[in-house]
Order: sequence, then structure tokens, then C-alpha cells
Amino acid sequence: MTLLYEGKAKQLFTTEKDDELRLVYKNDATAFDGEKHDVLEGKGQLNNAISTLFFQVLEAEGVQTHFIKKISDTEQLVRPTQIIPLEVVVRNITAGSLARRLGWEEGQALQDPIVEYYYKDDELGDPLVNDDHIAALQVAKAAELEEMRMRALHVNDILLELCQKANILLVDFKLEFGMQDDGTLILADEVSPDTCRFWDAQTKEKMDKDLYRYGLGSLQSGYENILSRIGGVIHG
Repeated sequence: MTLLYEGKAKQLFTTEKDDELRLVYKNDATAFDGEKHDVLEGKGQLNNAISTLFFQVLEAEGVQTHFIKKISDTEQLVRPTQIIPLEVVVRNITAGSLARRLGWEEGQALQDPIVEYYYKDDELGDPLVNDDHIAALQVAKAAELEEMRMRALHVNDILLELCQKANILLVDFKLEFGMQDDGTLILADEVSPDTCRFWDAQTKEKMDKDLYRYGLGSLQSGYENILSRIGGVIHG
């Protein structure tokens, strides 16, 4: 099996089948463009379990994803896809860079979700871009961008309902999309506390990667809390 890609938190390998790849979740935790880095025991296992559950829910609601099945505590089988170099961010509550850019207090509920795009380029720090930038970069056509926006908002509706039942606030999240050989656009990457902000609905306690990013507590404990609330288990 050949290593095709290694990122900060995942590895992607070939398999014996051309239409399947093996995705491995690592225990690495990073923040601030890799300036902060640690290996946290059990993180990969938790992200795999949480992302698996979210992908299963999304697939059941008609969202096309790269997910095929979970094959071990830290591994999934996924469909090959050519990743579009854009991060699609959906925000329901002000936090992080949005609060800093607009000078808004963190935790302010937005009247309507805000959708943002970031150009995936580590050397540039994944800058915020708009439709015109994306057209100039030629990384996505206008119709593809609109499709990603509509799908991201659909994902938001599904996850909001799931999180509400779990007494969780879905603050914001990042999605990545890819194109299959036949031109089908699908959701890829992961949906986990590495890519989403989750707060307790009553206390506003953070349960996502901000725990590690800002030294607020145990990342594993926060992720275990999320997994338990959404009905997942580590083994099985």
C-alpha cells in the first residue's frame, strides 16, 4: 500500500482496489499553522469514531461523501477524489477569526449562517477569499462554488439538529469537497472536533480542538464527551 498523502492529522494510502483508499487518523495535534504540535494518545481513535458517525448521518440524509466504512479503530475506507483547494466554513455563532475580524464578542448567535471560503495553501496561511478571488485562482467554477455553498448549508441543517438533541452548540465548522473522475462533487476530508467548534449548550464549555489550541483542558476528554453525547462508542 502506497502513501499518497500525509497531512497534520491524517494519512491516505492506496489499497488493492482502484476505487477505495485507506484513510488513517493520526494522534498528532497541531495548532497555529503547525507552530504547536503534540502527539496525544487516543486522538486518532476518537476522531475516527466521531467522523464515522457524522458521515453515516450525513449519508443517510442524502449527502454524498467519500466515506465507505470504518475498518479499524483509526482507519476508514474512502472513495478517491480530487480535493478542491478550498475550505468551506459555515458559522452559526461568532468565534475565532470571525470575532477578531469584525470586533464582535465571541458567542454571539448569528441571525443567519455565514459561509466563508479559505484558499488551502499552508505557505499563505490559508487566506480568506471571495468569489472573485476563487475565479481568478481558477480553483472552482461558479456553479461548483454555488453547489458547495448549498451542500455546506444542508450539512449545517443536519448537524444542527443532531447537536441540538445532544445538548451541543454547533458554533462553526470547516468542510472540504472533492471531485470524482466522473465529475461528481462529494464531501471529503473529515467532520470531527478537529474541524468543528462544539460548545456545551448551557455552560458554553468548549469541547473541540480549542481545548488544545488555547490550553483550556484535555482534548481527549472533550472529544470523548462529544462522542458520548452523539451516541457513539470507541469500540465496535
